[in-house]
Amino acid sequence: MDILSIIFLAVGLAMDAFSISVTRGLTLKLGVKHALIIALFFGGFQFFMPILGWISGIQLQYIVSTFAPWIAFILLVGVGGKMIYEAFSTDENINTTFSYKELLILSVATSIDAFAVGVTFAFLNVAILLPIILIGLITFIFSFIGVYIGKNIGHLFENKVEIVGGVILIILGFKILLENVLL
Repeated sequence: MDILSIIFLAVGLAMDAFSISVTRGLTLKLGVKHALIIALFFGGFQFFMPILGWISGIQLQYIVSTFAPWIAFILLVGVGGKMIYEAFSTDENINTTFSYKELLILSVATSIDAFAVGVTFAFLNVAILLPIILIGLITFIFSFIGVYIGKNIGHLFENKVEIVGGVILIILGFKILLENVLL
């Protein structure tokens, strides 16, 4: 696989994490420390999941192709629905703090595609070191920048951002399901 293809693949895989990072920056007004943590979670999961997929390879091909889209769909729709619910909630304390649990769930949900890519790498005998470094690094950079984009334009959207973020996650969940199961 050539370097340009790997870069395009990495950018494509990073877009879900970027969207979520923008949303988190919009809703939570995070600083550098939390932007780095978000970037490390998303970049780290995008780095390690292709390795797990590559190791799993042929043995899990059927399971991955069958269940991975459903797992991503359930996680993304669940978190997205929770965000929309919280947007309409009258409780001022809901979703105003940084949550490692939510970040972990989102990191897993957005990196399931990277796991499937790792399986594909195994089938194609692609040397995995360069792709995983680029996938992890590009996702890290996109996520870090996404938090700052969200933070700096958040005042334009006020409390509607939680709804937009939830809808984005739900759309991403349906996109994954449609691309991998229904088409």
